[in-house]
Formats: sequence, structure tokens, C-alpha cells
Amino acid sequence: MMQEIWKKIKRQEFAPVYLMYGQESFLINETKQLLIQTALNPEEEDFNLSTYDLEEVSIELAIEDAETIPFFGDRKVVVLQNPFFLTSEKTKSKVEHDVKRLEAYLNEPSPYTIIVFTGSYEKLDERKKITKEMKKNAEILEAKKLNEQELKNWMKQRASYNKVELDNDALDSLLSIAGTNLFLLTSEVDKMALYVQDSKLITKEIVEELAAKSLEQNIFALVEKIINKRIDEALRIYYDLLKQNEEPLKMLAIITNQFRLIYQVKALSKTGYGQQQIASVLKVHPFRVKLAAGQANRFTDEELTRCISMFAEADYQMKTSGMNKTMIIEMILFKLGQANRNA
Repeated sequence: MMQEIWKKIKRQEFAPVYLMYGQESFLINETKQLLIQTALNPEEEDFNLSTYDLEEVSIELAIEDAETIPFFGDRKVVVLQNPFFLTSEKTKSKVEHDVKRLEAYLNEPSPYTIIVFTGSYEKLDERKKITKEMKKNAEILEAKKLNEQELKNWMKQRASYNKVELDNDALDSLLSIAGTNLFLLTSEVDKMALYVQDSKLITKEIVEELAAKSLEQNIFALVEKIINKRIDEALRIYYDLLKQNEEPLKMLAIITNQFRLIYQVKALSKTGYGQQQIASVLKVHPFRVKLAAGQANRFTDEELTRCISMFAEADYQMKTSGMNKTMIIEMILFKLGQANRNA
């Protein structure tokens, strides 16, 4: 659906009203920027581009702007953020909106204005008349979080846009290292595309050399080293994070969350849940569930319970005792390494 909307925009086949909503804000912003850049010349933006926050400004005022003839050029773009009246979500906004005024506009929109509604809402309230009218009269972009295959397709397309290629091993490696944040993945592909201008191919080795690891991904790598009984390499990652001024307490919290995720994935898998269902229940990206499922196979339930208890005790020590926080995590890593050697 998104690709079709982009194709229409590039052909300058504009809808009078767009509604872009969902939790993948990067896709919403990319689509909005493409629309603005295609609909208006740079010199027109100062006069014919308006942005309103509907938690602060009434819809009536925004529609008045939309119905005003463009000052220069053939059209204007009016961006309306946070249309909370399309949802059932509670808001602190005290602005009252005359949605009947909006209903009338949707049925007879201005011929020279493009209105763009944007909101980071997971879903709309389909029971409301204004939502039904919006879905009937507007071009809709529901920006859901992309699944693993969609993320890979996005990275391939981004590489192609930069006139380079990503091989399959590089795709897997980039997801593992950089995570599933679309903005970060796009930034990494753009960076690597500049690096491979001669060969035009981004390989796994290039990804491993250049990709910036988040703290969470470094912790995931640390856990992976523990599982594979490489305690010296786990300690090396830990010491590197300390050099980057990462807080031991924060690192412990992420390590604990990773082991808790492994435990939950293992438990839900036993009940017959698939990875997509588990991701929905735990509210995490399916790719994280896939990785955790692979790690879960290396632990018994008892081992995972023991690890989580050990982390809870370490957290208590960090917060209440005078022990060196850095040494507390070192001791945990040594204990885990010893446990693996005895297994």
C-alpha cells in the first residue's frame, strides 16, 4: 500500500486528504516529506506549507487555512498533527473540535489544498462517524512496524536507491547488529553505500566492520558469548562498554531483560504459541523473538530461573551495598562462565 501511495505521489497524482497513522513514525515522516517535496517547490514552502498541532489548535482554524487560496503557486499543503478525535485515546488537550465541520470538508475538499493528517496511533476508533468518513474520503497510510522480511525488502530498496547491493548474509548481519529501528537501518545502509562505491556490494564483513551497535545489541552479543562459553569475549564486550561510559546498573537491567525475554519465549513456545503470536503477546518485534528462541534452546528452565535470580540479587547489591558495581557484573559473568563449563 505504501509503495502504491509513493508511486502516485511521484506521478503527482495527489489525493486532497491523506491520513498517515501508526507506530512506524519513520515511514510516516518519509511519506510526508516526499509529498511536500513533490507538491511544492522549495521557494513555495514558506508561503504554502502550514503545520498545526490539533492538540493545540482547532480543526476549524486549520480548515480555514486549507480553504484560503495559495499565495504563490498552484497548491498548498496543510499538515495536521495528532488528530486524537479519530481515536479512543485519552488526551490532555483542552481544544474542542467541530468534527462536523471536518465531515463537510471531507465531502467537498478544497481543489487547491492537500491536507495531511499524521498521528502515531496504533489504531483508530472505527465506531466514530468522523473516522468512517475519513477512511471513506482520504488516502490512508497505516504505518505498522515492519516484519523481518519487510525490513529486508526495505534495506534492499534503500541500497538500490543508493545504486549498490546488499547480499543476504549482510541483511541478516545488519538486522542482528543494528536492530529493527527503521531510521537506524536506513542510516546504516546509506553510510555503507558511500563506503562501497567501487565494489557496489555491501557484504557481511563490511556490516560487521562499519555498523554501529546500540547498547542493546552489544548486550545481545554479550549474552551470545556467554551461551557459547566464550567468557573472555563476553568480558571484552563488557570492558569496551565501560570505556564508552555505559552505566553498570543500566547494563545489568538490559541483560536481565534479555534473559527474561528468553525465559518468556521458551515458556510460550511450550504452550504452542508461534513466534508471531509471542511477539504480539510480549509486545516486541518478531525478529527479537526469533533471536531469543534460538538462545532459549541452549538453556533449561532451571538455568534461566537461576540466572534471573542472580541478576535480581546483583541489582539489589548495586542499589544497597557499597560494593563496586563494575565488579558485581564481572562476578556474574565469571559465575555464568563457570556454570557453562560445569554443564
